[in-house]
Amino acid sequence: MELNDRNLQTLTEYLQKTLSPDPAVRRPAEKFLESVEGNQNYPILLLTVLEKSQDEVIRVCAAVTFKNYIKRNWRVVEDELNKISDPDRTAIKANIVNLMLSSPEQIQKQLSDAISIIGREDFPQKWPDLLSEMVTRFQSGDFHVINGILRTAHSLFKRYRHEFKSNELWSEIKLVLDTFAQPLTELFKATIDLCQTHATDINALKVLFSSLALISKLFYSLNFQDLPEFFEDNMETWMTNFHNLLTLDNKLLQTDDEEEAGLLELLKSQICDNAALYAQKYDEEFQPYLPRFVTAIWNLLVTTGQEVKYDLLVSNAIQFLASVCERPHYKHLFEDQNVLTSICEKVIVPNMEFRSADEEAFEDNSEEYIIRDLEGSDIDTRRRAACDLVRGLCKFFEGPVTGIFSGYVNSMLTEYAKNPGVNWKHKDAAIYLVTSLASKAQTQKHGITQANELVNLSEFFVNHILVDLKSPNVNEFPVLKADAIKYVMTFRSQLPKEQLLEAVPLLVAHLQAESIVQHTYAAHALERLFTMRGANNATLITPTEMAPFTEQLLNNLFKSLAIPGSSENEYIMKAIMRSFSLLQEAIVPYIPTLIGQLTHKLLLVSKNPSKPHFNHYLFESLCLSIRITCKASPDTVDSFEEALFPVFTEILQNDVQEFVPYVFQVMSLLLEIHTSSIPSSYMALFPHLLQPALWERTGNIPPLVRLLQAYLEKGATTIASTAADKIPGLLGVFQKLIASKANDHQGFYLLNSIVEHMSPDSITQYRKQIFILLFQRLQSSKTTKFVKSFLVFINLYCVKYGAIALQEIFDGIQPKMFGMVVEKIIIPEVQKVSGQVEKKICAVGITKILTECPAFFLGIFFFSIPDDEHFIDIEDTPGYQTAFSQLAFAGKKEHDPIGDAVGNPKILLAQSLHKLSTACPGRVPSMLSTSLPAEALQFLQGYLQAATVQLV
Repeated sequence: MELNDRNLQTLTEYLQKTLSPDPAVRRPAEKFLESVEGNQNYPILLLTVLEKSQDEVIRVCAAVTFKNYIKRNWRVVEDELNKISDPDRTAIKANIVNLMLSSPEQIQKQLSDAISIIGREDFPQKWPDLLSEMVTRFQSGDFHVINGILRTAHSLFKRYRHEFKSNELWSEIKLVLDTFAQPLTELFKATIDLCQTHATDINALKVLFSSLALISKLFYSLNFQDLPEFFEDNMETWMTNFHNLLTLDNKLLQTDDEEEAGLLELLKSQICDNAALYAQKYDEEFQPYLPRFVTAIWNLLVTTGQEVKYDLLVSNAIQFLASVCERPHYKHLFEDQNVLTSICEKVIVPNMEFRSADEEAFEDNSEEYIIRDLEGSDIDTRRRAACDLVRGLCKFFEGPVTGIFSGYVNSMLTEYAKNPGVNWKHKDAAIYLVTSLASKAQTQKHGITQANELVNLSEFFVNHILVDLKSPNVNEFPVLKADAIKYVMTFRSQLPKEQLLEAVPLLVAHLQAESIVQHTYAAHALERLFTMRGANNATLITPTEMAPFTEQLLNNLFKSLAIPGSSENEYIMKAIMRSFSLLQEAIVPYIPTLIGQLTHKLLLVSKNPSKPHFNHYLFESLCLSIRITCKASPDTVDSFEEALFPVFTEILQNDVQEFVPYVFQVMSLLLEIHTSSIPSSYMALFPHLLQPALWERTGNIPPLVRLLQAYLEKGATTIASTAADKIPGLLGVFQKLIASKANDHQGFYLLNSIVEHMSPDSITQYRKQIFILLFQRLQSSKTTKFVKSFLVFINLYCVKYGAIALQEIFDGIQPKMFGMVVEKIIIPEVQKVSGQVEKKICAVGITKILTECPAFFLGIFFFSIPDDEHFIDIEDTPGYQTAFSQLAFAGKKEHDPIGDAVGNPKILLAQSLHKLSTACPGRVPSMLSTSLPAEALQFLQGYLQAATVQLV
């Protein structure tokens, strides 16, 4: 693509079309941009539109498109096409910082993100001058520029907060500190001075305080891994100024907005985080500053209001106290009973109250509420912070804290009992307090695993939780109902089984509640209960115990998907999947109805897939329906295909990328169930599966390979007779996969199936070429994974066609090649093969080589089959591919191509040696005794005895 006005105009028009609400206009435009993004100059054209367009909307659109393009393509992945040319990469890095700094804030943010994505890959080695270019801009005095630099630095350095320690990371941080720490400190001091100079200028203060907030974030990132010497030497400067900022109260920066945090709140929140980091990790060095921070943060907590805009500040301030009270160093600060009472009364209880803002979120923004409350992303909520503070205090003061709170809990419950309709929030706070008091240790899988023994959870369940669960009106007091359900879910590992069984039918009833939060919690609680393990590793709750509620459970789960706001509720779909898995054949009578509902749902979501988890559990539920029903009666597979194929056809025709890998997995499952020949509906699809475009997407590769394996297993003769012209296409797929380090094992899966299932004459003409391709790859890029797969393949070939045929094909490529392969590859590498089936194939193949090629045995080598000893080299096992989500319930059974023909390879070795020795009497035992070490002879003697044969 040349840099000319015509191309700029075309690009602008297509960008405009991507903003269209009409999919018929938008989708083709997106496809066009995707098709040209591999062309040289494409990113440069985008940046030119971004810089020169007169239309602000187009500029922002170009910025977002550019950032997403960089996100998708900047990382160079081995074996994959590099879509960004080297000249483009150089030009982008040369211009992007200047362009970012001269752009309006909305565009600046997008380009700043793009710089950090490039920086993650190229900084410091391939972009050494990035930091110095940024630091020089601090001198500009223009805070629009300075904030652009700070924002970019923040997105570049924040990964230091969660990276694992490594020498590479240390050297990068050292480089950053050497270049950045001093100028950042100078900028910090200068900005604070400017704040005093402009103390009455609101516009100047806004810019300066946003700089201070960014500087404080950078301080956190640069200090996270370890305490740098520079910051230790300059702790006085930083901590004194942080403390002053914490206690600062500038009326001009206070906002009227009750929802959105202002600059002052954001800055103070970050300072609380910084202080907590030092208190936790560098307590010795921080000790002189700690008392004044505790005082300042305490004052902050008792004077800050209940408005939502202060939530982050209050939760970070409480988290600071929580991190301090857990450290033995600071235990003395909290020992006084009055201090504990004061913390409980003034900080914990007020921040556990259910506010009107929480009530609004519960009713009107349920998805956000559930994510915050259920998934633990409520790290910045007051309640979570207060709960953490309770846990922290209980570490050293469990008795006194439990005593203080018991009083609060009782008085709250008494208030509630006086007038439930008005005082229900008191009970909500009481339940939350009990939960935070009782919870000591928690896991996602088991809920609370360790509880405070001073709290009687079972008694509280009977007296205060069951009442709400049993209430005949499921829609009354939805918050308390949701609390009760969450209590069962949280303490499921602590409550006795009979109480859980008592709760199950009540939870099933709550699936019909109108409140989204309430029926979501009910679905989630049931799903968690169904995964609990009882005796003998079986499920704690059995299908028999569920029998009285099965019909209602399935009905209510599917009905709840029809409640407004829950049509794609991932918790409900996960509960459907888990119910199917638990109930097994008990669901068979309901499947005809349920499969229709699942298929209809699939058709709807395929129009616009937006909830990946929901979609995943939907496909899992389909797989379970198929497996469970077809296990009982395999002939029902036709009715599943009848129901699913129309939707699958639509998904494949519309190329719904998110769903295509799932469709292939379900089709594999269906095809594997067939017992007779391959149905014509599958054969009609076969040529399409070999189209190169499908194999370009890494996410399609594992499920497509499995599907082709199923085709070969069920229909090799049909392919040979009616689609022989497609065999080169099949081998073309193998050739593409074998060339890739990431996917070569998938190529071998396909090749092994071809060898195992195709008739010898249908592939005779291709055999030599297959081996030549494998040797070319072995020469150009020999990896452990490739060698292991190669060994399994040649041994499988040997098992199928015999050792002489294997020798002939090797020696046909190059004389005496077979001997070289045995000596250089098979003998030294075979012990690396792992996996029971793979080891069996190799054992049988090697036995055939030894005993069917006498020249080998009698003249050249002998090697022993490893006796159950192997090691696994993890150096290059196949990596996780993000685009592919494996369906657990579409799982493929491990296939043994040798099957019952050889039960025990050791017996086969003994029998084959016996057969060989009868053909050449006297020679085999003498060869063995001179070639084998004593230990190996001992093993071999054991094999001969087990096979009841002897050598002659």
